[in-house]
Amino acid sequence: MEAMSRVQTWVINLDRAPDRLARITEQLQGLRLPFTRLSAVDAGQLTPEQRAALDEPSYRRKHGMTPLPGELGCYLSHVAVMRQFLASTADFALVLEDDVLLHPGLPGVLESLVAHADRWDVVKLSAVHSGTPVPVLALGHGHHLAVMLSRCTGSSAYLMNRRAATAYAQGLLPMSLPYDHVFDQGWRFGLKVRLATPTPCGHDDRIASTIAAPPGRSRKFHWTQRLPTYAYRLGNEWDRLVYGLTQALREKFDA
Repeated sequence: MEAMSRVQTWVINLDRAPDRLARITEQLQGLRLPFTRLSAVDAGQLTPEQRAALDEPSYRRKHGMTPLPGELGCYLSHVAVMRQFLASTADFALVLEDDVLLHPGLPGVLESLVAHADRWDVVKLSAVHSGTPVPVLALGHGHHLAVMLSRCTGSSAYLMNRRAATAYAQGLLPMSLPYDHVFDQGWRFGLKVRLATPTPCGHDDRIASTIAAPPGRSRKFHWTQRLPTYAYRLGNEWDRLVYGLTQALREKFDA
């Protein structure tokens, strides 16, 4: 566990969600992972300065729907983690959203990742989509470090180094997409973005999202208004594929 002394864990948690904090605290204590709580940006209390961090025209064009205040709160909360991490003395940051489900193998995966810290800048530890992973390094206990060739949303758990945090702190704002659609764009930030597969963390579907849209009219635009969105996504996924193939080839020849 000596390697884990180089990792500081942050849990993003709203002040009005003590039940979620209690749940993840129990999980982390069970895995013997101490953590620092980050008070999440509350969408119901956004300041004018925080609201100005959203580039709404770009968001509408790229995402094809209206943004939610909760998305901005989530985005700014992750940016706040970057800044706290850079102000700390830790070498690596484990970032967790408070609705994450931690599997028993997580500490072992983290230790292996720290032991191979030259192979990555950011490692996603949870995923909503498969990401079409190409394994490039065995992490032990059936887990691998992988390059992703397709979309892999979700940001409930990831590990990053200081290089990644610096790039994010400088390049994430203003917000033009949900956080989990942006931070894994390794080609954009010049980072080695990887996936731990199978993922050692998941999402507890029993916990309701704090970002969900209110009931009523759909926030998604009519398909005729989403043509710029389709164009953006095609270009983005092409960039992702080229990046992934390039990264996989580099891994193969550098190994």
